[in-house]
Amino acid sequence: MKTNPLLQIIKYAVLALFTFVFGYPIFLMIVSSFKENAEIFTNPLSLPTSFNLDNYIEVWEVVNFSNYIINSIIVSSASVFIVLFVSSLAGYYLSRYRFKWNPYLLAFFMIGLMLPMKLAVIPLYMTMLKLGLVDTLFALIFIYVAGGIPFAVFLFYGFFRTVPRALEDSARLDGCNDFQVYYRIVLPIMKPAISIVGIVNLINVWNDFFYPLIFIRTDSLSTIPLGMLTLFGEYDTQWNLLFAGLTLSSLPMIVAFLFASRQFMDSLTEGAVK
Repeated sequence: MKTNPLLQIIKYAVLALFTFVFGYPIFLMIVSSFKENAEIFTNPLSLPTSFNLDNYIEVWEVVNFSNYIINSIIVSSASVFIVLFVSSLAGYYLSRYRFKWNPYLLAFFMIGLMLPMKLAVIPLYMTMLKLGLVDTLFALIFIYVAGGIPFAVFLFYGFFRTVPRALEDSARLDGCNDFQVYYRIVLPIMKPAISIVGIVNLINVWNDFFYPLIFIRTDSLSTIPLGMLTLFGEYDTQWNLLFAGLTLSSLPMIVAFLFASRQFMDSLTEGAVK
């Protein structure tokens, strides 16, 4: 079927427009990270007069940015790993084994999608205070895991329902137990679901400002969003350092997104070939 050239031009023009709309703020952030604070106000849309790494060096050394990024990496990686492990096991169990409380247990997880955790911030704070976890990274990890599990279980449950049982039956005939079937047979097929859950939870945890503000008091334990708050003064804001910090904090997210999306596309391609 012959493609209409006019429709192709319109399609690419719309794609180029969306690329510009979403890409220009990122470009402006990176460019502004090389400017002086005064230059950002005098020439906000122009290129910097000189490209140097002074802002990045100052952010890394003076603002204690290295601690912020290490804390964010610890909290994000631990939270995402626990969510993926627990939710994939729960989703597999609920989709493959039928027992009396199966629908009620699934409904229990679904309730977590309807109730925002921020409404329970006071009980959460009191609980963490009694457990002695306030002003620790464990408090953030526990909260992010609890908040990420309902969506992850819902997604894994739906994906596991699409996996043919014949694959698992064949593995059991070869001598695999239930966990080996899950780990060696089912889980490798679920790379698209793992990528989706990983990306969604990583973005939510990495960019979250609310829970670190509530549960973290010590500056050395701050994550990147909370640490960047130190650059906002009462009468002045160091926008050049802020843009440099935002650029540094966005790099791990971009790498993780590209890796996860590549895994997602490769899994879909392998599934289509098979």
